[in-house]
Amino acid sequence: MIEKVAARTELKNSEVEVVVESVLVMIAEALRANERVDLRGFGSFVVKERKERQGRNPRTGETITIAAKRDAAFKPGKELTEKLAHGETAPTPEVAPPPSEEAV
Repeated sequence: MIEKVAARTELKNSEVEVVVESVLVMIAEALRANERVDLRGFGSFVVKERKERQGRNPRTGETITIAAKRDAAFKPGKELTEKLAHGETAPTPEVAPPPSEEAV
């Protein structure tokens, strides 16, 4: 993904990597704080509380208790859902042309 974004934006791989890593860290921090993260036109990340429940060990068939936990969940947005349903590819962002020699 880093290489594709770098090629599309004409930024260095290292610059794109810093930005992507920063975004992922910010999403993780928000989820840790139990906050919802909305990415307009894409979807949202939320924290779901999973209750303790009974399950089975598939090898032995023994009943086991599965501990309660907090889990991240993603809900695709309407725009993304419609694009996937129609087989559309995501729109490519407009890239500003490099500055001309005269502007420098």
